Amino acid sequence: MARGKLRIYLGAAPGVGKTYAMLSEGHRRVERGADCVVGFVEHHGRPRTEVMLHGLEQLPRKELEHRGAAFTEMDVDAVLARRPAIALVDELAHTNVPGSRNAKRWQDVEELLRAGIDVVSTVNIQHLESLGDVVEGITGVRQRETVPDEVVRRADQIELVDMSPQALRRRMAHGNIYRPDKVDAALSNWFRPGNLTALRELALLWVADRVDEYLQEYRGEHGIRATWQARERIVVGLTGGPEGRTLIRRAARMAAKGSGSEILAVYIARSDGLTAASPKELAVQRTLVEDLGGTFHHVIGDNIPDALLAFARGVNATQVVLGSSRRKAWQYVFGPGVGVTVARESGPDLDVHIVTHEEAAKGRGLPAARSAAQLGRTRTLAGWIVGVVCPALLALLLTHVDADPGLANEMLLFLALTVGAALLGGLWPALASAAFGSLLLNYYFAPPVHRFTISDPKNIVAIAVFFGVAVSVASVVDVAARRTHQAARLRAESEILSFLAGSVLRGETSLEALLERVRETFAMESVALLERGSEVEPWRPAGSIGPHPADRPEEADVDLPIGDHMALALSGRVLPAEDRRVLGAFAAQAAVVLDRRRLVDEAEEARRLAEGNRIRTALLAAVSHDLRTPLASIKVSVSSLRSDDVDWSEEDRAELLEGIEDGADRLDHLVGNLLDMSRLQTGTVTPLIREIDLDEVVPVALGGVPEDSVDLDIPETLPMVAVDPGLLERTVANIVENAVKYSPAHAPVLVAASHLGDRVELRVVDRGPGVPDEAKDRIFEPFQRHGDAPRGAGVGLGLAVARGFTEAVGGTLAAEDTPGGGLTMVLTLRAADPGPKAPAGPTAADRPAAADRPADTDRPAEAIDPTRQKAGPS
Repeated sequence: MARGKLRIYLGAAPGVGKTYAMLSEGHRRVERGADCVVGFVEHHGRPRTEVMLHGLEQLPRKELEHRGAAFTEMDVDAVLARRPAIALVDELAHTNVPGSRNAKRWQDVEELLRAGIDVVSTVNIQHLESLGDVVEGITGVRQRETVPDEVVRRADQIELVDMSPQALRRRMAHGNIYRPDKVDAALSNWFRPGNLTALRELALLWVADRVDEYLQEYRGEHGIRATWQARERIVVGLTGGPEGRTLIRRAARMAAKGSGSEILAVYIARSDGLTAASPKELAVQRTLVEDLGGTFHHVIGDNIPDALLAFARGVNATQVVLGSSRRKAWQYVFGPGVGVTVARESGPDLDVHIVTHEEAAKGRGLPAARSAAQLGRTRTLAGWIVGVVCPALLALLLTHVDADPGLANEMLLFLALTVGAALLGGLWPALASAAFGSLLLNYYFAPPVHRFTISDPKNIVAIAVFFGVAVSVASVVDVAARRTHQAARLRAESEILSFLAGSVLRGETSLEALLERVRETFAMESVALLERGSEVEPWRPAGSIGPHPADRPEEADVDLPIGDHMALALSGRVLPAEDRRVLGAFAAQAAVVLDRRRLVDEAEEARRLAEGNRIRTALLAAVSHDLRTPLASIKVSVSSLRSDDVDWSEEDRAELLEGIEDGADRLDHLVGNLLDMSRLQTGTVTPLIREIDLDEVVPVALGGVPEDSVDLDIPETLPMVAVDPGLLERTVANIVENAVKYSPAHAPVLVAASHLGDRVELRVVDRGPGVPDEAKDRIFEPFQRHGDAPRGAGVGLGLAVARGFTEAVGGTLAAEDTPGGGLTMVLTLRAADPGPKAPAGPTAADRPAAADRPADTDRPAEAIDPTRQKAGPS
């Protein structure tokens, strides 16, 4: 029996319309004459979803009892007995009620597929098992219902159901997803714009990867080698030369012209691992291409054009960028070159761009000459003994042996000694052994013996061949030793340069750590970075490591100039010339680190001075106006009361006294905020952290606002928070007073608390004019008042003090838009005891089905898994 086909509607978030899309697909199948039934769909009272069920055959559900309550699940036996062509089954990740045929609904779907029934189902991106930790980090909610990624990947068709965060929040605010009493909590928690945007990106990336897998599978099954230009992929061929930077930047400009273009830089190395490319330059180019959003690839291949084209076709590239050949004109007699060969063999589906650069036609040059491999004195001496002494002993032995082994065998014995000399001592002992062995063979064993003449021409050829083979073996062994030495050195240099490139990317600014690395790398006693302001000024150390660092470059064993007024001085030993290249990279990095550290210090000092200037200016303005206003009111009232010319009535006297009290309160509030800001600026705020319940602090903080201006909603089930109660009280008071000030009289401010993971959130929601996005951070700065707030409304320190106190106790304070208009202040605090984590799947507690289980009374509604609330037309 053929297996059924699975089609999945994948939702970027709850409520985007997965179930609606699935039911629409069912109606289309029925209209085309297909036998399509509803295996299980729950409309959750949503009118539009319920209407879509009309006209579709719905199979009866299976009723189960769990802990005294009745629940319904999909009846797998009924679907198998009915045996439709297509079954619509909602919520693939759903956990069945204990006692069901299978623990998970995706297992029910697998049974239907094995029975040959096509299934159309739905699932949200947050229910994929591999994304559980990622989703928890974004939303603060652990998904307890998950489906293995492989189940979804095996689907024959996957269709993404997407919606912008703004549109989804509007659907929520209009009541199309949740009941009205749950809308505010959902919008403030799971359905935040940031959460929805992150989930949407996860869904788009996951589906894009799956589409790419489908494409690669199809191309592999059909043996398609040609490039399909579904997406621009630009391959940059690098040689390790300086022109690579030009090629990478040119490719980046080409990629910027098309949306979604991808850059892949590739360096082809020969299979023997030996290369004349500069590891330093390759490290720089790797960093450059990664900074531009591309990837760097290292490919092994002896035929560079073939390897490059194979790589380009393997990644389905559409364009290849190569540099103009660095060959000189006479070098083209050896072949057309890589660029021409790639362009000729690329075919019509792969565009090849040849980019000119400054290194074109200058020649590749030769690698710097290197000394012979350092084999050590003992091995060199052994090589000379085997190459010179041993042939003489062998000749003496063979001349005193009665049996004649023959000239061919005697040559093989001497050749063995030559090979041994090459393995031990290198080129020169082997050459000496070859020459000395040839003379011995001629004198003692080639007729006429004891004479340096040869009568038989065959023996002449034999001895010549012997000498040639001996010299060739010696040369090969010596070249191998040289290459081994070069490879080891290049590997060490690449590791060092990789460290430097990594330190640049990580932004490390420790000059002492870098100098210590120089000292360890080159085995020096001390290293100093010296600088001076001009040619006539004395040198002074900017940083040093080790005992007795050099005070001047002339006193050091090695000095390397860095620009005109800086030098790196090393003491301990003299370095060979070949080490100065790597030392130059260290020196350049040391200068960069020093400059970066000074720039950071200067920027911090400038920021501190500018902030102090701004605060002093603002303080002067505040003192000149906002502090004088209540003082003037108090003075006028006092002067009036002391006047003997007017006989004040009791009502007038009470009004004047009330004016004095109001002015004093305003003055006390302004001075208190100024003192608090001063404490924050000087860093003298020392919080005393202890565990406390929010309902002990928040009601006290509301004492300064009218009773009917605030609605308080703090659940008793909230965990305690770890804060300084005094700082928290002042923070809440400032936030609520600010919200009441801007909220209309008919719309009281809502102060609500909720628990999300290991944190507790206090949200202060007003229905005022709101604040635009570009001003949300600015309202927390000292002496900032948004919009046309009257001058008498304060000096603009309330929210700045609130954020400062919040950060002092380890929390955060941020501003968000209130759905429908207004501003919401979100105060996030650390929970004292986050409690045990929820299990990732069904436990022995036998959880009831999500569709019919009542809301969990031990948790606030916003902390419940959104799929448990059935969050959208699915």
